[in-house]
Amino acid sequence: MSLVVFQHEPHETGAVLAATLNRHGHRLRTIELFNGGAVPADLDDVDGVISLGGAANVDETEKFPWLPPEIEYLKQAHQAGKPIVGICLGAQLIAAALGGKVAAMAAPEVGWKPVKLAFPGQTDVGLQGIPWDTVQFHLHGQEVTTLPPESTPLAGSRQCKHQAFRVGATTYAFQYHFEWTLDDVDAVLNDPLITKAGEKPESIKAQHVAHFASYRRLGDRLCDNLATMVFPIKP
Repeated sequence: MSLVVFQHEPHETGAVLAATLNRHGHRLRTIELFNGGAVPADLDDVDGVISLGGAANVDETEKFPWLPPEIEYLKQAHQAGKPIVGICLGAQLIAAALGGKVAAMAAPEVGWKPVKLAFPGQTDVGLQGIPWDTVQFHLHGQEVTTLPPESTPLAGSRQCKHQAFRVGATTYAFQYHFEWTLDDVDAVLNDPLITKAGEKPESIKAQHVAHFASYRRLGDRLCDNLATMVFPIKP
């Protein structure tokens, strides 16, 4: 499959998810929107879309002029039945594109925090093999407050009700980061959201030993699920 990947920050790459998709034979076209890349004019030769994380808020259209065209592109891709995966900002953009609402949180959710699958998530094909309770890595000050119509809630946390959801059959949105390596996690520990949340980088780093191995093992499983079930390659 030929997949468009929207990258919004230099350091927020597709990481393990991109490597998994490549290993399964997918062709990725990464568009660096932070670096002047343009949203494609159409869906020609596009079999699916991935929208990664970033520091933008969905309403900061003057500061980030690529936001409206990406939101419109996600809407068109969904309407055309193209599979989509959004992570962090990408999840919020999916919500905005498809009729949901996004707003600032009372306090940012950062670091290693628990996530619990909702009942539909426990049987969702994209999440098969993922335990009901996991610890994921978070870095967001905004959240999806209202899901788009025809959404299925898949997971939530104490701070953020909508941690994962699906719209229709093959549009998946994840507020948490499941795709990062340890270096990716360490690269964001000086993000201003961490201080705003009252956390310290060294405190989060001290929790790596307790959480990262399981996080990466389950993240690998999720990446494999997405590569084979959400973005299946037809024989």
